[in-house]
Amino acid sequence: MTQPQAPSSSSEARPEPGPEHRPHLSVTRPRDGVVLVTLDNPDQRNAMSDEMTASWVDCVDELVDDPEVRAVVITGAGTAFSSGGDLSWLASEPEAGVDRLRSRMLPFYRSWLQVRRLEVPVVAAINGPAIGAGLCFALACDLRFAARGAKMGVPFTQLGLHPGMAGTYLLTEAVGAAVARDLFLTGRIIEGDEALRLGLVSRVIEPERFLDEALDAAAAIAAAAPIATKLTKQALRDGGHGDFEHALQWEAMAQPITLATADLQEGIAAAQQKRRPVFEGR
Repeated sequence: MTQPQAPSSSSEARPEPGPEHRPHLSVTRPRDGVVLVTLDNPDQRNAMSDEMTASWVDCVDELVDDPEVRAVVITGAGTAFSSGGDLSWLASEPEAGVDRLRSRMLPFYRSWLQVRRLEVPVVAAINGPAIGAGLCFALACDLRFAARGAKMGVPFTQLGLHPGMAGTYLLTEAVGAAVARDLFLTGRIIEGDEALRLGLVSRVIEPERFLDEALDAAAAIAAAAPIATKLTKQALRDGGHGDFEHALQWEAMAQPITLATADLQEGIAAAQQKRRPVFEGR
């Protein structure tokens, strides 16, 4: 079934913007309110190069300030989502000390984890292998969909590395401590169906319709009331509230905020009139 799309905030049709190309990154707007970010370094299986990292940081800065953005989808060009950190970069300073290497790694982590700056929901559309830091990046997104057969894993120790990119937190949040220990300590690679069973992803989609279905889901998110969606994202962040009472207290504040919006009145009117609502984020 086709999902509803977010309406344009203008009564006049706007021309479809063309793709925005940056080094190793491209950005398109394939649905109203939806931005598609493609990691675009297929010759290196979308490894996180210096160029891609800089492009990603610039992209986030623009998206954070763009009121038209209501959902973001991230995927990879070619056959991979991301193979993670560039191995030649990781091994480029064999004589460096711990302090020097730490001063390289922490900014790298923080650059990619800026995905968490986005107030709108972010979907990681895992079209192919998501390995190491590539999977950790997907784990920092709000939703993860996988193409059937896509491989995922965190084989850091198999390279002689400790996990990075907040992976020990993010993977444990997603799948629980026991499964996180299994995946980190064995380094084994899993595919979509097992990832779904473990809770690492929420959907497994056939490759031929994978991106369309991910974009349809993002369009459905974009069509919902923006204020309510952003507050719900915050409520669910980091596994949700720590206990029952904190959840109640948050909801007793956040639900009245949405009750006071024009979007709430529009949503009720649309339900009564059996039409699609037009939410404006106010």
